[in-house]
Amino acid sequence: MSELILHHYALSPFSQKIRSMLGYAELTWQSALTREMPPRPHLARLVGGYRRIPVAQRGADIFCDSRTIAAEIATLAGKPALALENLDDEAAAWAARADGELFFPCVLTGGTPALRRKVRAQMSWLEIGRFMLDRLAMGRKAAVSVPGRRAAKALVTEHLAAVERQLHADFLFGAAPNHADFSTYHGLWFLHDLGESPLLKEFPGVLEWMARMRAFGDGASTAVSVQNALQLAADTQPRAIPAPLQRDARVGARVSIAPQDYAQVPTEGVLVGVAPQCWIVAREEPGLGNLHLHFPQQGYTLTPL
Repeated sequence: MSELILHHYALSPFSQKIRSMLGYAELTWQSALTREMPPRPHLARLVGGYRRIPVAQRGADIFCDSRTIAAEIATLAGKPALALENLDDEAAAWAARADGELFFPCVLTGGTPALRRKVRAQMSWLEIGRFMLDRLAMGRKAAVSVPGRRAAKALVTEHLAAVERQLHADFLFGAAPNHADFSTYHGLWFLHDLGESPLLKEFPGVLEWMARMRAFGDGASTAVSVQNALQLAADTQPRAIPAPLQRDARVGARVSIAPQDYAQVPTEGVLVGVAPQCWIVAREEPGLGNLHLHFPQQGYTLTPL
């Protein structure tokens, strides 16, 4: 089974990162739209406590975090540079900073009247209120500091200047895009395409690069209901775990796994595989059976229970 189901919502920056990768990879995929915030009871049956979006699914294998989703796309498409772990140190560090330190500044700076109009077209006033309360609560519990608007704008302006300097070729690190391009694109997509921020007018090279990234599109997708995605998980067994990934002494232990920075809600299960960059945790869900959840090691804490 090669076709991914992507659980996402339209205004999610990290979902756009993956949608753009799917467009570049020219993969077909199934689109399962979900709410902008919990509760997501159907999706929770697949992922347990994990609350970030997007989530990808191939049968009973569930990929949590855009990093593991990108690695799966890289394998399916035969494009290894889409996986963060295949980058050299410079490109990997660039991608990590764009996804981490610069993500919230881009979102804050993108909070313009244009963005508010687009949010209002997608959500009711009640949903917007709940969304804001949810994000405020998440921010208060986060282990990362979120800058104020003025500091965020200064960080974004410095970031845009760095991107402009870096663009010696069509893409950040050469003639073809890699994971760092998509990590950089989704924050600036939120800022420019959704927020319609005028900041990018000062950076023509960045605008041209964004146009090249945008031209990849989002790939060919078909809609699928969350109920059908759940049924697919119920009708499928997780793929076999290679023997080398089962040799870690912790395999077989019951564990909890959670992000280290924000949205730190844990997921519990049994550790069934350890890859160099990934943990695989099995969950038994009533009505769905055995599910394997794939998490990146970097940025997550695995705790024995």
